[in-house]
Amino acid sequence: MNKLHIITPVKDSPETTLRAIDSIMSSEIAVDFSYFIYNDFSTEETTELLQRKAEELGFEHINLADLTTHPSPNYLLVLQTAQQKAIADNAHLIIVESDVVVEKNTLQALANYASTLDKPGMLAAVTVDKTKRINFPYLYADKLPAGVNNTRKRLSFCCTLLSNNLLKTFSFEQLDPTKSWYDVFISHKSVELGFNNYLFTNLPVLHMPHSSRPWKHLKYSNPLKYYWRKLINNKDKI
Repeated sequence: MNKLHIITPVKDSPETTLRAIDSIMSSEIAVDFSYFIYNDFSTEETTELLQRKAEELGFEHINLADLTTHPSPNYLLVLQTAQQKAIADNAHLIIVESDVVVEKNTLQALANYASTLDKPGMLAAVTVDKTKRINFPYLYADKLPAGVNNTRKRLSFCCTLLSNNLLKTFSFEQLDPTKSWYDVFISHKSVELGFNNYLFTNLPVLHMPHSSRPWKHLKYSNPLKYYWRKLINNKDKI
């Protein structure tokens, strides 16, 4: 496999989004890759900024407002569209969230591991904070050994490669449209289908959680308010 499709779903948060974009576009990637920004109903100002950066840096800006009237979040549409594109181009798919900053070698390392490890399904870089401590959503990884870890625990889409074989085996058209997020389900589905999922504690990436949806910080500061808002507004279904 010598191609990568890299995607970043974006919902405003222009400061962290620009950091994510710049880290990806300045990565040292030896294989052929294409980069797609999926703009999920950001403000007009953020949309104009993304279009300018696309013209400047050469990635593709996909404005979901041109494809659907469904309100954000539209992760299902992003996954389905990205899957179709990656399969058509015989490429692995790497998701890098807009609140993640990758290292120069992160993406190429994931591609290398996808070519050498046994039956790879999902391959994820561990997330850390500014002090280099492992943070959400991989707090459980703090007890794992440094390096390559074959895991049955759920992986996040913070910075994760979905192998071309996994994409061809499980259609995202089968995902539940009533949900908002799909990383947990796809993690377990990958293992169920006989693939191995890997978490790399030797590939740290900076994660600034929930920068695009700051209300979700209530999960840590005021859990009762978070779960009440989640229930009342029918949000954040996993």
